[in-house]
Amino acid sequence: MSLHPAVAAVRRGVREVLEELEPGDTVLVACSGGADSLALLSAAVFEGRKAAVRVVGTTIDHGLQEGSAEHARRVVEQMAGLGADETASARVQVSGAGEGPEAAARRARYDVLEQMRQHFGAALVLLGHTRDDQAETVLLGLTRGSGARSLAGMRRSFDHYARPLLDVSRDDTVTACQVEGIDFWEDPHNDDPGYTRVRVRRTVLPVLEEELGPGVAEALARTADQLREDVTFLDETAEAEFWSLEELDVADYPKALATRILRIAAIEAGATDSELFHVHVERLFALATGRIQGEIQLPGRVTAYREGRSVEFRPTAVTS
Repeated sequence: MSLHPAVAAVRRGVREVLEELEPGDTVLVACSGGADSLALLSAAVFEGRKAAVRVVGTTIDHGLQEGSAEHARRVVEQMAGLGADETASARVQVSGAGEGPEAAARRARYDVLEQMRQHFGAALVLLGHTRDDQAETVLLGLTRGSGARSLAGMRRSFDHYARPLLDVSRDDTVTACQVEGIDFWEDPHNDDPGYTRVRVRRTVLPVLEEELGPGVAEALARTADQLREDVTFLDETAEAEFWSLEELDVADYPKALATRILRIAAIEAGATDSELFHVHVERLFALATGRIQGEIQLPGRVTAYREGRSVEFRPTAVTS
């Protein structure tokens, strides 16, 4: 019997990533219990056995919903049942100080995933983001005016992390689970219109598909791929330049590099990455080139000011 196309698509994405590993390596799979991550885990177990790679399934309890600890326990059992070589769970404390709940949960999640990666000595952590997630990310970035970085979307891989399913639709992960007889969890947060991403998923993208025709999500994801290489080159060049500077004088750099260097500097000074938008970076550039004077308040309670030709940062004073 031939393999169902949805299962094949998920496995193909995982196989291409695992081919970069060595036999005996460990891969960590982040699993929420939803269709995307369970399809990812199932494929990782299947392909991992062929590649002689050890698969560790892990789930994180953010403590944001009633019964979350029980849910995490069920996910651990499910991961073991799907054949993971080892399983683990962790509970994190999500603090929204200085950032929204989505950003805070994401930051806490990546912090604990990195701890788990180091604990298990994993060569790679697999994340279950799909093509639909990529389209939503691009669309959200466009509405925030975040520039080429947002158009480039989520990276396929970074540091010790990889997203094997960026060419796979959410419909395919759901179908793959159904075909394989995997029960998956429907996160109630995915239907909560209080979250911006949910409104994009449930309202904005369907309207675009209706008005512009099918294929909007694929087109947005394809745009991200086309721009990623250029954006990566500029970002890496800016990173190297930033660390080589003795003082933050970027007035003589091309704007494309200067704004990236300033953004890196602001984040290093404590500005909140997820809330540092294009308008903030533009004001930093204007300050750096002397077109405006004074101080600039940045998200994360960081204040930028100019000292001579150099842009400097300090904590924003708290007023009573």
